[in-house]
Amino acid sequence: MGTTLTNQNYIQKEIKSRLKSGNASYRSVQNLLSSSLLYYNMKIKIHRIKILSVVLYGCETWSLTFKEERGVRVFKKIMLRRIFRPKRDEVTGEWRKLHNEELNDLYCSPNIVRVIKLRIMRWAGHVERVGYMKDAYSFFGGET
Repeated sequence: MGTTLTNQNYIQKEIKSRLKSGNASYRSVQNLLSSSLLYYNMKIKIHRIKILSVVLYGCETWSLTFKEERGVRVFKKIMLRRIFRPKRDEVTGEWRKLHNEELNDLYCSPNIVRVIKLRIMRWAGHVERVGYMKDAYSFFGGET
């Protein structure tokens, strides 16, 4: 599942690759997610485990621009719309896609961009602590 890092921090290709992998992951479980035999909570678990874990792999190294944030948000909304399927309008009887508010009611989870930023900050904390560990190790007579 490797990631691609460059010294210029050109991350657009990596994000695009992650989204393609997430889409391929969705296609591998598409029959399960489109089944009417599974409850929504099971579909959500499959989505989190199978699709989001692939998309968010290595996101700790990303530096998101507004364009990339939007792309990740759009990807997640598309996946949720595929999972929750269109609904029949009660007034007209026609099929329509779910609105964002309806998706948020059905799938209440943190914003995916917020999740990415939290993972970035958590990783930065780990990296910072490693620096302190090296300093403490050399202070007590160890070699760095």
